[in-house]
Amino acid sequence: MFIAMNRFKVKKGSEHDFEQVWLTRETHLEDVPGFVEFQLLRGPERDDYVLYASHSLWRSEKDFEGWTRSEAFRKAHAGAGANKPLYLGHPEFEGFTTLQGISAEGA
Repeated sequence: MFIAMNRFKVKKGSEHDFEQVWLTRETHLEDVPGFVEFQLLRGPERDDYVLYASHSLWRSEKDFEGWTRSEAFRKAHAGAGANKPLYLGHPEFEGFTTLQGISAEGA
């Protein structure tokens, strides 16, 4: 498995707008080969920003890379530059290869 994460420092006062951008957009993920799960996470508040992260789970890094080159990716990210005023700096990408996974029974 491969986990792709982006961390966003959202300017204080812009949290609602940021959340609406993400919660109302078309992700185009459901039919992408290798896609497993997506989560949008809200983290701690700091003096001038609130930390958010997007977290997607893929069957492999190759599947994730295929998504980044796909038409579905282009559609999902169309107009993303218009949201720059909501952030402090650029989103920070982090990719992880799963070494161990433990799940609750029935999860």
